[in-house]
Amino acid sequence: MFERKCYEKLVEWKDRSRGRTALLVEGARRVGKTTLAEAFASAEYDAHLVIDFSKTTDEGRNVFRHHADDIGTRQRMLQLLPGVELPERRSAIVFDEVQRFPPAREMVKHLVADGRFDYLETGSLISIKKNTEGIVIPSEEDRVALRPLDFEEYLRACGRRLLAEEIRRSFEAKTALPDALHRQAMRLFDEYLVVGGMPQAVAAFVEDETFTECEREKRRILALYEDDIAKFGGGDSRRALAVFKGIPGQLSANSKRFNFSTLKRGLRYGDYESALDWLEDSHIVNVCRLCTDPNVGFRLAADESRLKCYMGDTGLLVSHAFADADENLEVQRALQFGRVSVNRGMLVENYVAQQLRAGGHNLFYYSWGEPAKDARSSKPRPREIDFLLTRGFSDAAGKLRVSPLEAKSTKTYSTVSLDDFARRFPKRTGDEFVLHAKQLKVEGKRLHLPLYMAHLL
Repeated sequence: MFERKCYEKLVEWKDRSRGRTALLVEGARRVGKTTLAEAFASAEYDAHLVIDFSKTTDEGRNVFRHHADDIGTRQRMLQLLPGVELPERRSAIVFDEVQRFPPAREMVKHLVADGRFDYLETGSLISIKKNTEGIVIPSEEDRVALRPLDFEEYLRACGRRLLAEEIRRSFEAKTALPDALHRQAMRLFDEYLVVGGMPQAVAAFVEDETFTECEREKRRILALYEDDIAKFGGGDSRRALAVFKGIPGQLSANSKRFNFSTLKRGLRYGDYESALDWLEDSHIVNVCRLCTDPNVGFRLAADESRLKCYMGDTGLLVSHAFADADENLEVQRALQFGRVSVNRGMLVENYVAQQLRAGGHNLFYYSWGEPAKDARSSKPRPREIDFLLTRGFSDAAGKLRVSPLEAKSTKTYSTVSLDDFARRFPKRTGDEFVLHAKQLKVEGKRLHLPLYMAHLL
């Protein structure tokens, strides 16, 4: 198993909860939920039992159906079926793929109250209506989201732990890495754009150090996602599939905003809202919504209908966007050698969105028009901030301020939107961030960070 930051959250839950709640690990398919839960249960408890509801027999399910009111009998039966002895208060039971048997999830309330064991659940599509109909979601259930490996986890997986630690030290000290290390980190960043953070794809790349098997793994995952959409999307499956297939084209446009009318003439956001919610709940996509009045509490001014739709993993986006095998190999070479013929901008912005979501940030952007400079023209000058963050501002005694962030895919760029944003909201604006392909640089409260530091924000 790769070292995952989420493991620390599981340890914190165990120490804090002490059996009073169950923990649900949710995330996209093939993101490593089962591996994480089993590794945690094995290392942190004297004994553990895994019940995989994608494989369990009717006999196993009947333990829950026929002994709903008899906790003691159910606990004995659960141990007898696989022949595992579970010492009380020193053991964990893992309900794997719990969305496939919702009654087990509903019973968590009573199992936790019994107090003999700790309970973990893993699931994909866990919030989908089909998987919650007819059951009461237990209030004794904590949740944690597992997402694809961020760049720091990727470096560790590739045996570059020392470089990962040096990048973190550089960020905290606000000093640039030595040029040789910066070049090395940028090369690995370019590599990460292609490989992405899906554990199976990373494992394939680490094993043979070529993109061939890694690409096969990513295509298997994309095919699985399309099957899931068709199978679980219900009446929205056709529209959800249209949104999913349309992501690369929408991100390749200059604005990167999702234009639903291009999918089918006459249809708008409202026609696709439930389909988009399905994709977001499944963790297949990351949605970035427009904030019309950027202040602390972005959701208070969110325009749900104006959004950008990113893939949950940038490596999957590369495979999704360049479906032809020969073309994909050329894209991989172009990214590795820094050629800009590829639409690097959409990949970089998708990457930043992925790192921010992995760090627990919800995604919002801000767009506006500055008045025309020329009195003879009434056309406003378009401005946009790629992402908005809320952070404590050192110049305001740590009070929360809005931190605008722009992602730059090339070494030559302007910061006119950041400049105008700071002038537009001088009292709201805290630290400003530019993620770019160059070295770290500090300019007052504006911090220019190498792209490989996005996960540290």
